[in-house]
Amino acid sequence: MHLSTIITSIYNIPNASLDKIVQLSEEIKYPKKYLISEEGTIKNSTYFLSKGLVRAFSTINGKETTFWIGTEGHVICSMRNYVENKPSYESIETLENCLLYKINNLSLEKLFLEDIHIANWGRKFIEKEIIKTENQLIFQLFHSGRERYQYLLKNHPELLQRVPLGIIASYLGMSQVSLSRIRANK
Repeated sequence: MHLSTIITSIYNIPNASLDKIVQLSEEIKYPKKYLISEEGTIKNSTYFLSKGLVRAFSTINGKETTFWIGTEGHVICSMRNYVENKPSYESIETLENCLLYKINNLSLEKLFLEDIHIANWGRKFIEKEIIKTENQLIFQLFHSGRERYQYLLKNHPELLQRVPLGIIASYLGMSQVSLSRIRANK
């Protein structure tokens, strides 16, 4: 997936504005299990996932909890880094070999000030991320583990083939044993 496709899937902008963003980008490859960002750090870059899978997780009392899985076309960054330039709450790790486009946040901020179309794109990006986060939170709070698994099976079955079950279980808010029981009792 090309960077221009990812950008316009969020919000369509004129080609001249799109070209400005693309010119700032750097194509980068990371291997599987690479930490793009570590909890408690500030990464001054935003990544656009062209190929591969990533996850965001936090470590609490030595236990990793995955709360987001990004697939091709997703934008990858710590929202706390991006919005507040403060240390992140999460680590971001590749689950497969990944091809990404990297853009420096300060350069992107400069474009927001110079180009209203890019500023509107940035606003739309944040709006969509807020809605995704709200939907995920509501879904986690008000649906059983079985319902969460059934939703994943129906809407994102490819993740079950590409993501280790321990990470899937964590993402669904359950133990791997509970996930195994649910899978056995389809």
